[in-house]
Amino acid sequence: MLKLIKVCPPVKAVLLALAVVCSLGVRAVAQDIQLITLAGQKEMLANPGTPLAGASSPDVTLVEYFDYNCPFCKQLAPELESLIGEDHKVALVYKEWPIFGGISVYAAKAVLAAGWQGKYLVAHDTLMRGPRWSDEAQVDRALESAGISLDRLKKDAASHATDINALLTRSETEARALGLRGTPGLVVGRQIVPGVVDLKGLKALVARARPPSGQG
Repeated sequence: MLKLIKVCPPVKAVLLALAVVCSLGVRAVAQDIQLITLAGQKEMLANPGTPLAGASSPDVTLVEYFDYNCPFCKQLAPELESLIGEDHKVALVYKEWPIFGGISVYAAKAVLAAGWQGKYLVAHDTLMRGPRWSDEAQVDRALESAGISLDRLKKDAASHATDINALLTRSETEARALGLRGTPGLVVGRQIVPGVVDLKGLKALVARARPPSGQG
């Protein structure tokens, strides 16, 4: 049985539309792990709007729904980094889900905007490895120190605001459809994992998700 640590709950409860649940096709399997359908997985991975971390041609892809101010997300981050560092057939898709509002939303939008200068992953890692973010200036200083142009970031945040907001809305919709009650939320292959898992647990989930040799 995987050991899960509790997640950070969202600030506001949002009702989940039945149609959204059906589109991702969540169902329960052994050991309290739920699976999404193949169609749901394909929908979730299609045009994610952020670059893959890890393998460019993976046989297992993980998706993480997270908040830059979630302490459990920060606890999970090094485990995920170790996984993709050790297993070169695994990739990770990050999906911002700023459930705490305020500065979390600002941080999420800033990191997504950094993607237009090719520095999404740099920005993500910088904020995830940092402290709890308390104001916009603190976030800006951290990103600038990581080599990100704040002038360009501000321009991209404004000119691509529609795209950025659409990504955040999509993440929110998907997280709710998956039945996630807070951050972090992981999908390993088709397995839904609410909460923090250690490296050993992640490897076990990847092994379960991995297609047999010669497939995938």
